[in-house]
Amino acid sequence: MPTPRTDAALEAIRARIEQSDALPTLAELAASTGLSPTHLQRAFRRRFGVSPAEYHRARRFDQLRRSLREGQPVSDAVYAAGFGSGSRVYEHSDRLLGMTPASYRAGGAGASIRYTITRTPLGSMLVAATSRGLCSVTLDDDEAALEARLAREFPLASRERVDAGREEWLDAVIARVARELGWGEAEAPALPPLDVAATAFQWRVWEALTRIPAGTTVSYGELAAALGMPRAARAVGNACGNNRLALVVPCHRVVREDGSPGGWRWGVERKRRLLARERAATGHGNDVEGPRSASRARR
Repeated sequence: MPTPRTDAALEAIRARIEQSDALPTLAELAASTGLSPTHLQRAFRRRFGVSPAEYHRARRFDQLRRSLREGQPVSDAVYAAGFGSGSRVYEHSDRLLGMTPASYRAGGAGASIRYTITRTPLGSMLVAATSRGLCSVTLDDDEAALEARLAREFPLASRERVDAGREEWLDAVIARVARELGWGEAEAPALPPLDVAATAFQWRVWEALTRIPAGTTVSYGELAAALGMPRAARAVGNACGNNRLALVVPCHRVVREDGSPGGWRWGVERKRRLLARERAATGHGNDVEGPRSASRARR
């Protein structure tokens, strides 16, 4: 268990990383706290979900993302975020921005997005993909609202609506969702790769969400504990709130500590109906099965 001394040391290191343009070495960070490098690495990952190097890189990309959205030239934003060269940004931009910095700054300019809309027991579902993978899965009762939301997220991308059966990746997502909601075939094709912008911490939370079995739920605190970060419930909640892939990344299976549904980007009442549907299909009843689900999420 972390001690108050370790907690204080980790907070000091986090603050130092926040203020540093260049990441100190692990040995330098360890020497400043009296912890061994190995202990520091493990403790930092347990507390914050990522290594010191990953945390530093994610913070710089956060700054880069803000600067690009504010309209700064790409070269200025890259150097203002502390990257020594543009090439270092492009090494990670597909993972942390979902596209190149120039395209992200331009609202998806240059990206070609194909999407389709289908009816589900939960309302209309829009599924969209770029040439690199799935970029959006959203729910609403109104098709026009779904298309408007996609346009706001990628205002300068080329967007083309296609019919079901004309896009392999989109059809694969629809088939998988249909199977899980109990209105499709027993078998479904594998999901396409993902093309979404996320930090390393968000990826870790989302990957854990995909391991929560249908029909069970965990609390934000339980999921944080299962990830080895018992004090990161709020950060886990924020990662769930940033999920743009409804049903594919099942953030609806995370609830409040008291078992109440809590919020959901696509509507609390829709979340209640979805959870009830999953519980009925799997026979888990209405109990919140946090500890059991959390242990599975850890594996």
